[in-house]
Amino acid sequence: MKIIMKKTIALVLFLVFVMGFAAAASAATAVQLDSVIADTAQYIYKTVKNPQVGSVGGEWAVLGLARSGYEVPEKYFQDYYTTVESYVKACGGVLHKKKYTEYSRVAVALTSIGRDPRDVAGYNLLTALGDFEKTIWQGINGPVWALIALDSGNYPMPENPDAEIQATRNMYVDEILRRQLPDGGFSLFGGTDYATEGDEASDPDITGMALQALAKYQHRSDVRKVTEEALSRLSALQNNDGGFASWGTANSESCVQVIVALTELGISLEDSRFVKQGNMLVDNLLTFYMEGRGFLHTADGSGSNQMATEQGFYGLVAAQRAENGKNSLYRMDDAISIPDAVYEGPKAGEGLYGKHSDVSAVPVARPGKTFADISAHVNRPAVEALAARGVINGKTEDIFDPEATMTRAEFAAIVVRGLGLGENESSVFSDVASGSWYAGYVGTAYNYGIVKGVSDTAFYPEGTITREQAAVMAAGAARLCGMDTSLSDGTVRDILAQFTDYVTSSGWARTSLAFCYREDILSKDDLDIRPKVPIKRCEVAEMLFRMLGVLNLL
Repeated sequence: MKIIMKKTIALVLFLVFVMGFAAAASAATAVQLDSVIADTAQYIYKTVKNPQVGSVGGEWAVLGLARSGYEVPEKYFQDYYTTVESYVKACGGVLHKKKYTEYSRVAVALTSIGRDPRDVAGYNLLTALGDFEKTIWQGINGPVWALIALDSGNYPMPENPDAEIQATRNMYVDEILRRQLPDGGFSLFGGTDYATEGDEASDPDITGMALQALAKYQHRSDVRKVTEEALSRLSALQNNDGGFASWGTANSESCVQVIVALTELGISLEDSRFVKQGNMLVDNLLTFYMEGRGFLHTADGSGSNQMATEQGFYGLVAAQRAENGKNSLYRMDDAISIPDAVYEGPKAGEGLYGKHSDVSAVPVARPGKTFADISAHVNRPAVEALAARGVINGKTEDIFDPEATMTRAEFAAIVVRGLGLGENESSVFSDVASGSWYAGYVGTAYNYGIVKGVSDTAFYPEGTITREQAAVMAAGAARLCGMDTSLSDGTVRDILAQFTDYVTSSGWARTSLAFCYREDILSKDDLDIRPKVPIKRCEVAEMLFRMLGVLNLL
């Protein structure tokens, strides 16, 4: 009897120890989650200073920050809304003629900040989602994101008078169910006549997103059945490290979409189906985290780490909200409410006080413009924002060539276009031929004090522009736009001394370089200035994008 009693006491003590250890481990995980979310929120707020209408550097950043509880100044979201209004006005309410997920993505972001997508600059952005055929054209992403957008704010189904087939919610649900694959999951074009070989197997990202869309329709028995089959398929696809691979490559975003799916469905992230060899989804996602630098797309750093960061962030936010018993990511009855902006200075996009009267913001002319070779590029948001406004062009319609260099004439041209200035030739430079494509741009840049020549009579238009030359031109543009670019010698020295190679910069460029670093037109995260190194096209786009943001011209 005593032996049994001793064994019982020992067992109780062991269980108390184990339960106490588990509780401590859970608490530590919660603390770690809070810390990573705070760090990543700060990183996104710092790097996405002027969120645009776009899948990177735009809606996902806004969504994550708005749903995270991180303290973001109201002006950040107000400026984003002003940007959306300007964008919508510029394209006459048509965000894209074929990709209707553009409407859904913007609607989700607006809902997350308490703004109604049914009235943006007088346009109802949800009307497009009433067109069934055009919405489903994009693959399963169309109906999936239409449902997520409509349900995020419990919006009524919009009527689209131009639609051949008026959509309903149930039609979108049925369309998703119809596209289920035999293995239980989903792929982008699976279940359609135009599916390719790669669409025959389930993709974890698409399966996760399909479940997110179906989460609010579990009252339907057919939806519950498909949901359980899809969950089983995801469980089978999960790797032993707790993560997922898409198209044969383990990545962070696949893990994110499954996390969001489970939290939308109200399923614990500790559900035994999604714990492999002790590794859970959040455990895996955190392996892609870089302190102070966001998230990697893949372990080797390939792909778009900015997109991975924004999606990794809102994935952790979804996990945190579930942990704290809050509404899920896309159930936005508790969305923040951003009041109308009250500006003491110029409104967003109107420039700074003191700018030259000829300077003006350039409106969007080509909404959704992008290039095939920047899909995973870190400077993609900058390139797309400038390309949409016609400020910067590609080498061809579909190729940007981000790593190529740029001539002095090309740089002068994009600065002039970026400031909304007209072309006006000048005869001051003997090597700028009248009638050449760049003559008007160089003449305008010179007349407004943005550029100088390499001598009194030569501009060297076809010469490759260096980083320090670009900084000087950027500072010239900033002066024209009302900024004081003068700095004391001590300030210049203090700013540039953090870079190991600042002594290699030219004396005539140092004040401009210091100004550009002070205003974050050039990134202060750089280790070196590399002043005499040719600046790349992607770097030019990033530099000009940041500059226009500082000048309040976006």
